[in-house]
Amino acid sequence: MAPKILIGCCGSVATVKLKPLLAALQSGVPDVVIKVILTEHAQHFAQVEDSTNVLQYYTDADEYKTWKKMGDDVLHIELRKWADIFIIAPLSANSLAKISNGLCDNLLTCVVRAWDPKKPLLFAPAMNTLMLQHPITQPQINVLVSWGHIEIPTCSKKLACGDVGYGAMAEVDTIAEKVIQHLSNLSK
Repeated sequence: MAPKILIGCCGSVATVKLKPLLAALQSGVPDVVIKVILTEHAQHFAQVEDSTNVLQYYTDADEYKTWKKMGDDVLHIELRKWADIFIIAPLSANSLAKISNGLCDNLLTCVVRAWDPKKPLLFAPAMNTLMLQHPITQPQINVLVSWGHIEIPTCSKKLACGDVGYGAMAEVDTIAEKVIQHLSNLSK
């Protein structure tokens, strides 16, 4: 059976790395099927029109298209059931704050809130260095880790804003390796 990866992208300039991430996963995982959730702000940075092997892209507008009456599918539950693994890359400071506090006001955060803890959920934070160093950020990351989610730490480099330091999303190859590692653990 083909592995099923759900990717969530938040409103960070690092969302421009979605296409290379898709390519790395597609080359590293035979027959992979990928679905992508884009938050409203991630759509500003996403460049998805040429991607292959992606079954579907979802936005908040899709959440209730299939639901008309009791018994109809609810998208965030269906995506949770469908996926073998969920990777949020990038995870913005805003979405980190929402998730760590239990908020679920968009499709991505609803999937996280409904996520089956027996399945891996990986997250790759991406934010400005000072946002990463803010006193609230590490406790929020620690909350996600305490729930069993797996952090793929930021790296240090020149950020899109021109600042230099930690806060950049991990390299695409690093993220793909972690996802592939966790997928291989599922098949054991």
